[in-house]
Amino acid sequence: MKKIFVMLGLFLITGLAFAQPAERLIKVIVAPEHEDWTYKPGEPVKFSVMVLKYGNPLKNVKIVYQIGPEKFENKKDSIILKDGVIKLDGGTMTTAGFLRCTIIAKVDGKEYRNLATAAFEPEKIQPAVELPTDFVQFWNKAKADLAKVPMDAQMTLLPERCTETVNVYHVNLQNYREYGTVRLYGILCVPKKEGKYPALLRVPGAGVRPYGGDVKTAEKGIITLEIGIHGIPVTMEPSVYANLGAGPLNAYWTYNLDNRDLYYFKRVYLGCVRANDFLVSLPQYDGTNLAVTGGSQGGALSIVTAALDPRVKWSAPIYPALSDMAGYLKGRAGGWPHIFDKSNAHNHTDAKIKTAAYYDVVNFAKQLKVPCFYSMGFNDETCPPTSMWAVYNVINSPKTLKLYQETGHWTFPEENEAVMNWLLDQLLAKK
Repeated sequence: MKKIFVMLGLFLITGLAFAQPAERLIKVIVAPEHEDWTYKPGEPVKFSVMVLKYGNPLKNVKIVYQIGPEKFENKKDSIILKDGVIKLDGGTMTTAGFLRCTIIAKVDGKEYRNLATAAFEPEKIQPAVELPTDFVQFWNKAKADLAKVPMDAQMTLLPERCTETVNVYHVNLQNYREYGTVRLYGILCVPKKEGKYPALLRVPGAGVRPYGGDVKTAEKGIITLEIGIHGIPVTMEPSVYANLGAGPLNAYWTYNLDNRDLYYFKRVYLGCVRANDFLVSLPQYDGTNLAVTGGSQGGALSIVTAALDPRVKWSAPIYPALSDMAGYLKGRAGGWPHIFDKSNAHNHTDAKIKTAAYYDVVNFAKQLKVPCFYSMGFNDETCPPTSMWAVYNVINSPKTLKLYQETGHWTFPEENEAVMNWLLDQLLAKK
């Protein structure tokens, strides 16, 4: 069993330790010429391209490139780089958005890929999704329905995961869904020392997996709860989750998309509120300080939870998914899970479009009233920057934006540190 937990520590995406690209023998370097990768509409962009081997330009290498708006790159073209370097004319954009250059270098029968994305007045990007007139009423009723469900909290100590200063538990709670109750599972980490502590809810990225809990943050004097969203225990063998992800939970984000009351994420969003119900009920909780954080799907849930639950005092979303998903319906990139892109034309129905609006992060961001630390990059292909800026631009509460232009759907260690330091500053500040 201990071996399993060691493997989980090595391979699972937990807390803020998101995936980073692996090093490769051939490196393709792409960047807009402006240091901040940002341009004014109509201003021409040139993309600098280098193909390196052992740190030196690789001569006579062939590249295939595409340039165009993100997710709508133009037809492919190719060229031989005699000296391993070139500047490509990227053209321009006349409206707010993102222009992307994707490069594939072909070396010894292998392909090496990279990209760069130039921004044009991203602060002016506005959402494509509309706010339903009864959005607030819909979610107020959902929360009222959840409140009628007894929490029935069950905690199981996990001795093999405990440390000298932290107790670790597998927790399950009763959650609401339209056609009966279901359980919510997570890993709770509580400082052993007697006292009152702030709390941090960690919400997960997409997928089906076990969780290890955030012991490290708990050792700093913060109660942490890391939850799963699928109503299944989070301590089973990894193969169980792989089978569920490939089978019953495959493409779960499309389940009941034509019904706002039965859509999969209704139970998920309410589950985040239920997780907070549990956190604030703990005798060790200080009664005041509660934050939420996560990346991708977890970035979305960080905003949703803070908007739905007034007990949350701070939110730290990282490259949030489920953002301005209707962008594709207006001819631009929409957010993960790309339910309205051209490959999902079968979703272009009035019922599904209307349902998605009740779950789009944009409409929750409009409701935020607490400080928000927002982190993202320009090269994200999973959560396109247009969709993430559509969310950021409608946040009216105090907000801090930390840009890491080069990052795709991954983070630098320095980015993880910045997010965590911000959370620690809020939760551990002397009042």
